Amino acid sequence: MRAVIFANGHLSDPDTDRARLRSGDWILAADGGLHNARRLGASPSVVIGDLDSIDPEELPALVASGVTLVRHPQRKDETDLELALQYAVQHGAQEIVVLGALGDRWDQTLANALLLASPQLAAARIWLADGGQLLTALRGGQSITLEAPAGTTLSLLPLAGDARGVRTLGLEYALSGETLAFAATRGVSNTLLAASATVGLDQGLLLVTLGGPSAAARVEVD
Repeated sequence: MRAVIFANGHLSDPDTDRARLRSGDWILAADGGLHNARRLGASPSVVIGDLDSIDPEELPALVASGVTLVRHPQRKDETDLELALQYAVQHGAQEIVVLGALGDRWDQTLANALLLASPQLAAARIWLADGGQLLTALRGGQSITLEAPAGTTLSLLPLAGDARGVRTLGLEYALSGETLAFAATRGVSNTLLAASATVGLDQGLLLVTLGGPSAAARVEVD
């Protein structure tokens, strides 16, 4: 099952984000992400969070239209997006695209990107999408094949320590079982040589970023 979660951040390229939507997607909104969903013509079936970004007078109409409201207290340990991701994974989503997760607030943007590393969410392939850019996490023992036009930028950023046994195919700067050190920039700004590239990882955790309006991906786990 593929889910799309709308967060309450900035949509830098609404037309590209709209093109990512598919007819069979399960649409969720993390609180004020409801406004972003409507902007793209999407109708969430679930709205989750503390609901402080939605006019209270609108809530009865949402319920009457069949929307499931999953309300949490304002004083909580998780952001609305984290709660929405947990809900989607718990209800069987195997792939999740998050729109509106990147924006003007660095704290929120960084926190949202780091959610990709959460062990609680590891059962799903999660993408943060913003216009022509995609972010996802690659865990040890996984490989990922990404499809995008030749020349598209791809970066590999280690999280939670060094990333060991990094292997790439189809990139300008090849890696053959090497280590990318944590807090170093060696993996930044590689490029695809053709229409696809593969990245594999033995140990650790990589944040994978891909730029390009037609970016797509498929995943294989060893």
